[in-house]
Amino acid sequence: MSDPFINKVAESGLITLDPEKYYPRGETSVFDLKDFLFMGLILKEKDYREALKSLDWEQYRDKIVAVTCSADAVIPVWAYMLAASYLQPVVKDMVMGDEKELHKTIFLKNLSQIDTNEFTDKRVVIKGCGETPIGDFVYMELTKLLRPVAKSIMYGEPCSTVPVYKRK
Repeated sequence: MSDPFINKVAESGLITLDPEKYYPRGETSVFDLKDFLFMGLILKEKDYREALKSLDWEQYRDKIVAVTCSADAVIPVWAYMLAASYLQPVVKDMVMGDEKELHKTIFLKNLSQIDTNEFTDKRVVIKGCGETPIGDFVYMELTKLLRPVAKSIMYGEPCSTVPVYKRK
């Protein structure tokens, strides 16, 4: 008679946290102030205000929008504020910066929604392999969030982990 198969990973009490679960979802768009510059260099207030009034803001409906200026021009703060005042009623969310900054900001915002209480005194494995490329900043943020509450933090897969933190 053979011994029964024992799944030691299942019995270990490890909790796996998959960063992909918090990956930014939803349609994104960029609002680029360069499109409103006179000769690609100067923002004329009157022209800018008129252009914003006549713009079809529905193109940004329910999107996550990056507000930026990709041209090498000095843009006054009020110009970004004015764009935000038009965008806010229609967008799902908006971020100051380019698409990369938008992705990072939304990812961090999603991570901040984690209820760390569910990880109190638990052994946590932060999943390290997946289909979606996850930035290093995500793993650092998860460690920062979980270290105060978790019993231990590991990186990788439950069958093969790298210890990161263990409460003494």
